[in-house]
Amino acid sequence: MRQERGFSLIELMVVVAIVGILAAIAYPSYIEYVNRGKRAEAKAALMEGAQLLERYFAVQGTYLDAANNLAAVFPTVVGNAGSAAYNIAVSGNPTATSFLLEAKRANSMAADACGDFRVSHTGAQTLVNASRSAAECW
Repeated sequence: MRQERGFSLIELMVVVAIVGILAAIAYPSYIEYVNRGKRAEAKAALMEGAQLLERYFAVQGTYLDAANNLAAVFPTVVGNAGSAAYNIAVSGNPTATSFLLEAKRANSMAADACGDFRVSHTGAQTLVNASRSAAECW
């Protein structure tokens, strides 16, 4: 009598079910990990923009350029231009002695619970349109 080698259909289905359960647990963690990286990029770009504006202020004595707009010395996109995760722009009306930069969510980050990041000329770091606290996200 010849013995058959291999897996039965039931054994194969059990393995597929276990792999499916593990994937269902791991995928949300992976997505949160990727989003946390994108948030870190946005925060770094905001802080870099604030530092560049401070450097401009140290030389020029104002945050505004000749056209009375906030000097365009900061990055405006976080990520690839076509699929940017955040767009950095001026929020409110900047003056010669104050500014407020905001990283607005876009594309894959549009529904992120941390909302939009803001940094001011004083270094204050805040969130808008967020369901999480600033302590959790900043």
